Amino acid sequence: MTTPVAASSQTLVRRVIRIGLVQSACTADREANVEQALVGIAQAAKAGADVVCLQELFAGEYPCQTEDHARFADAEAMPGPLTARLSAAAREHRVVLIGSGFERRAHGLFHNTAVVFEADGAIAGTYRKMHIPDDPHYYEKFFFTPGDTGFLSVPTGKLAVGPLVCWDQWYPEAARLTAMAGAEALFYPTAIGWLDGEEELHAAQYESWDTMLRSHAIANGVFVVAVNRTGREGALRFWGASVVYAPSGELLVRGSHDIPEVLVAECDLTRIEWSRTRWPFFRDRRIDAYDGLTSRWGQ
Repeated sequence: MTTPVAASSQTLVRRVIRIGLVQSACTADREANVEQALVGIAQAAKAGADVVCLQELFAGEYPCQTEDHARFADAEAMPGPLTARLSAAAREHRVVLIGSGFERRAHGLFHNTAVVFEADGAIAGTYRKMHIPDDPHYYEKFFFTPGDTGFLSVPTGKLAVGPLVCWDQWYPEAARLTAMAGAEALFYPTAIGWLDGEEELHAAQYESWDTMLRSHAIANGVFVVAVNRTGREGALRFWGASVVYAPSGELLVRGSHDIPEVLVAECDLTRIEWSRTRWPFFRDRRIDAYDGLTSRWGQ
C-alpha cells in the first residue's frame, strides 16, 4: 500500500522494503520463547521481510510485575548467548533484525536493551532504553538503569533503523531526536497491556497508545513500527495490536489483540521525502526557542 508520488518528486529513487513484526505470547519456558521467535523470524523472511522486529524482552515472561531479586537471573551479557542466536538467524535469513533483551552489563548493573543486527549477522548498533517506568506491575526502575546510548540511528544495508523501547513511545522528544539522527523508521519493541480491575479504562488506554504512535509518524515524517506482546502473564493481559504507520499517518498493518502472529508491511521509503515536503515540520522548527525543553519544568 503506497501513496502516489507527485510529479515533482518522481526524481526520487523508489526504495521499497518489507518490515516483519513477530508478535508472540510468552511462557515461563525460556527456550520455547526463543524458539518461537526464531520461527517467527523465518516466517517473516519467507513472506519477503527485509527487516524483522521482535517484541520487548521476548526471551521470557515480562520480569517486572514484582520487585523480585530472583529475576536478575534472567539477564545475560550482550553480546552473549542470546545475541549469538539472533545473529545466526539474521545471517541465515539475510534480514536486518531488531531484538530486545535483559542486559547484564556488570555486577548489579542492568539495562533493557535493543540490539540491531545487520543481514550478515554483525551487530550494527545497540540502544539502551532511556525512559524507565515505575507503575503497578511495571516496576522497571527496580531492574533497569536508564540508558546512556542517547537517541540514535543505526545505518544498515536495508534502512536507517531508529531503535527505541516501549515506554519511550510516550515521549515526543525521543521520537524527534531519533528521527533527527537520521532514522527512516522508528522501532519500538513493546510489552504493554491491560491490568485486571481497570476494565473501564482499557479502550482509552489502548487508543492513547495507538494515537501516540501515529502522531510520531506524522510529526517526524518517518515510518513507525511497534511490536507488542499478546497473551496473559499474571495480572497483565498484553494487548498485542502490533502496528506499522507510514509517514503520513496511514495505517499499513495492525495485528490482533489476542493472537500471536507474524505481520509484514510494505514500506516505500520515498514517502519520507514526500511527507516532509508536504508537511515541512523540520523546516519550520524554532530551534532558537526550545531551550526550556532541557528544564524539568517551566519558569
